[in-house]
Amino acid sequence: GLVPTSEPYKKRTSHGLILASDGEKMSKSRGNIVNPDELVKTVGADTLRVHEMFMGPFDQAIAWDTNTIAGSRRFIERIWRLQEKIGNSKNEKIDTLVHKTIKKVSDDIEVMRFNTAISAMMILINDFEKEEKISKENYSILIQLVAPFAPHVAEELWVILGNSTSVHASRWPEYDESKLIESNVSIMIQINGKMRGMLEVKADASEEQVKNMAQNMPEIKKCIENQTIKKIIFVKNKIINLVV
Repeated sequence: GLVPTSEPYKKRTSHGLILASDGEKMSKSRGNIVNPDELVKTVGADTLRVHEMFMGPFDQAIAWDTNTIAGSRRFIERIWRLQEKIGNSKNEKIDTLVHKTIKKVSDDIEVMRFNTAISAMMILINDFEKEEKISKENYSILIQLVAPFAPHVAEELWVILGNSTSVHASRWPEYDESKLIESNVSIMIQINGKMRGMLEVKADASEEQVKNMAQNMPEIKKCIENQTIKKIIFVKNKIINLVV
């Protein structure tokens, strides 16, 4: 009768065990435990936290591997360095990826797929690094998304961006459905099942439009010269295969 429900929480998810590096269960008697305090001293609390969540699915057992923790440290360092790229930037492709990442991270957190949420942010960081400049708005969204995983670094970056309140008190970013649809897509061009080139077209381009554009590409023209196209296999926004 101390709480109004049968359990004192709304949801319970069983977690998997973190095993020792040899696959055995960790215990003091076996002498195979890992002291988190020592790792915090060397790589930082946020790195340890990200590493634990990135190791594998939350509900499955996984063996501890200190050797791979460097990747989690690099993940945080890359986010930190991206502040140097903040500037005027308008890029529809990046905006689309940002909103896809918001959706992916939000959905993954709800079902405790923390490892795939971090993977999605890594993909976003890769694209950010390719850009000459990234907007302050898009960088701020990245900081908000990473905050549950690396709270200390996120808070410091949030302050550097000029915010007077905590990132953990900010409103969680919401994705825009209209921005989830890419304006351009890359279509693979095949001839008799063999890849011969890539073509970037407007999303939802018709088969006739893609066929005409593909046939006018120099490398495709050369392959089908003096050949008769017997059949066309077209998968919208993905592939076109010219059978000659």
